[in-house]
Amino acid sequence: MSIETQLPEDSSSGVTPVQSLPMKARRGGILRSVPPTGLVLLSVTSTQFGSAFAKGLFPALGAAGTVALRVGFAALLLMSLWHPRVRGYSRRAYLYVGLFGIALATMNLAFYSALARIPLGVVVTLEFSGPLAVAVVGSRKALDLLWVTFAAAGILLLAPWTGAHYNPLGILLALTAGACWAAYILLSARVGHHIPGIAGLAMAMSIAGLLLVPTGFAKDGWHLVSPLLMMQGLGVSILSSVVPYSVELEALRRLPTHVFGLLMSLEPAMASFAGWLILGEGIGLRGASAMLLIIAASVGTTRGQRTAG
Repeated sequence: MSIETQLPEDSSSGVTPVQSLPMKARRGGILRSVPPTGLVLLSVTSTQFGSAFAKGLFPALGAAGTVALRVGFAALLLMSLWHPRVRGYSRRAYLYVGLFGIALATMNLAFYSALARIPLGVVVTLEFSGPLAVAVVGSRKALDLLWVTFAAAGILLLAPWTGAHYNPLGILLALTAGACWAAYILLSARVGHHIPGIAGLAMAMSIAGLLLVPTGFAKDGWHLVSPLLMMQGLGVSILSSVVPYSVELEALRRLPTHVFGLLMSLEPAMASFAGWLILGEGIGLRGASAMLLIIAASVGTTRGQRTAG
């Protein structure tokens, strides 16, 4: 998942995280030889296949244990790879980082808990309601009412009272993850205004890890320290965090933000494909219709933002 994989532009400063990265990290290396659209598609694919592989750990670790390993390793990897400065910021900056970390922890726990109950493609489709809400609320275009209608129709198609056969708690948890995704987007802009580069994200991910790792141990005990399961958890973290962050940072340097947003709209479709290929999950005609409505709403709002700009 996950928009914690999206690093949106700081709307208040106009600076994307990549502009403040250390020179060593900005060289791009082999990533520079890959077209930027290919980098975004790699990010989308890595994120959703990472989620599919994570679900495969649920029988052994449960959702809480899996998310503890994923976020815990992500925090360690971000801190070790980027070496962010963690001192010398204002109280307001640390407040925003703390709220950012809580949003990350809640988003990931809600996402994985939903994933334990309903198919991956449905979870990601519903989760997209969060960034869509942020985009629409920030717009004053009448046409966006159409995209709100599309998104609402997609969500209603999956509601239990309309005849859908999905776990109601799973639906609620996926929508909760979407709400946290919206909070993530808003807080990332606030954090980016006070803390340059990826330092704010790394610090917030560390806070999320401090919240989730004890929860995972409390629920699933010492299963988490099994060498095999820890290696699998590390693999999930690399697929879901390290690869997406790295390739998206490079892609954002070379792509207009509206093109980046359009390509990210493919996430629900990729999630459905990964769920079918890895987990044997089908979403049916109702789920596919909801997914197409959500994708259409996402594409519409993204194109609207381009026109407005």
